[in-house]
Amino acid sequence: MKLQAVPPSFRRWGAVVCLLAVATAVSWVLEPHVSLTSQAMIYVLAVVIASYKLTWVESAVCAVGAVTALNFFFVPPRWTFEVENREHFIALASMLVVALVISRLASGLRRETEVARLNEHRAHQLQTLAAELSALTSPQEVLMLGRAVLETAFTGPCALALTNPAGELEQAEVLEPAVRDGMRCCMKEGAVLGPGTGRWPGLEAWYLPLGEKGQIFGAACVRPALANDEGGREHARALCALVAQTLWRLRLASSMQAAQSEAERQQLQSTFLAAISHDLRTPLAAIVAAATSLQTQRERLDAAGQARLLQSIVNEANYLSTMSDNTLQLVRLASPGQVLQRSWESMEEIVGAVLGRVRQHDPSHRICSRVPEGLPLVRADAVLLAQLLTNLLDNALKYSEGEVALSVNAVPGTLELCVKDRGPGIPEAEREAIFQPYVRGDRAGRHGTGLGLAVCRAIAHAHGGRLLLRSREDGGSCFCLQLPVEPQPTTPEVP
Repeated sequence: MKLQAVPPSFRRWGAVVCLLAVATAVSWVLEPHVSLTSQAMIYVLAVVIASYKLTWVESAVCAVGAVTALNFFFVPPRWTFEVENREHFIALASMLVVALVISRLASGLRRETEVARLNEHRAHQLQTLAAELSALTSPQEVLMLGRAVLETAFTGPCALALTNPAGELEQAEVLEPAVRDGMRCCMKEGAVLGPGTGRWPGLEAWYLPLGEKGQIFGAACVRPALANDEGGREHARALCALVAQTLWRLRLASSMQAAQSEAERQQLQSTFLAAISHDLRTPLAAIVAAATSLQTQRERLDAAGQARLLQSIVNEANYLSTMSDNTLQLVRLASPGQVLQRSWESMEEIVGAVLGRVRQHDPSHRICSRVPEGLPLVRADAVLLAQLLTNLLDNALKYSEGEVALSVNAVPGTLELCVKDRGPGIPEAEREAIFQPYVRGDRAGRHGTGLGLAVCRAIAHAHGGRLLLRSREDGGSCFCLQLPVEPQPTTPEVP
């Protein structure tokens, strides 16, 4: 047979009976040694204990019971409720008044203590929530945390919903119909609804808008809700205000980021158009001039002159091709949501393919490469890495007259590719600026568009790596590409 739990009210009244019984027993034992006044103090002590632990009604009943028990068991004539002596009657009446006053004061003190503890607990909840909200970066995280805190604070099934850009509740179909309607009403009125608010007092929950009218991010449903629990209602309002402030902060951050991205895009577009219009003019003019000379003065030119003009056309066309490739790659990598076509690639094969193409334009064979065997595979876009290496080698050959060294080394967790030249070098003040689009060093002369190194760094960052610039002791520059090495596949993919 399953035993049922004793209701809390029965336990409290049982405590009253036990206190009176204990006070009577102690007074009975001490009767030969103490006076009637001391016995009365024992009963008063029982009333004080009841007042501190029980409600005022129960402590008042305990006070009346204490006076009655003292009169019945100890005041002459004993075992009756009669009082013969006037002094005893005054003493009993005074004891009753004192016991009732003490019970009232003790009950009030207990309530104030409970309220102070509750306020301290709620203040701690607000402080903790504010600290946790400051670290969140998405509205869904705010939604989950806000719902959890409300359910912890009010020990009931609470609900929290956000609005979409159109002002409608998101995922409204998962909410109870009554909850959904209450949330919509509180957002429409921009005020708290429910018991004790003066608005829709018949509701069983409080409905609070997240924000103020005209700038509402959602709504909350808080249960249980009592009309006389003003402190609980204000606490729910404070919790929802913190959630609304966080949502407002995230929306502002998103708007600022979007505005900044748009400004950067506009600036990049303006810079791109200005640079293209300027950089295209020179090679196109050279091509047109050379082609016009061949067309109109071919008979006057010897074979060497014609070959020189044809080579000029080829060089300027190659320059235009390189500039177009770099520009397109820079725009592609700057586009949001761009996903690389990664696969397991061999750095030896990428370096070999690039060297085969670059050495066709290096008749002096100035490139010296050192690529050890057994290098780890990298998860990369082979086309982009090839373009990065081509840009670095072209720059080294263009701005250096000595040997160009290419080396690849594997260190724990990183694959490092370095291109070293003996050119004029780059001043320390310009080492970061040259990686910006359309920026060329002071020693670059008229060659180049200022896109090559910007594309190289963008490709490195897209692969989770870094492109560093170091100076060489005997003059020249060293560009180092550092790529992360991921756990190797058990069966390498064939590139």
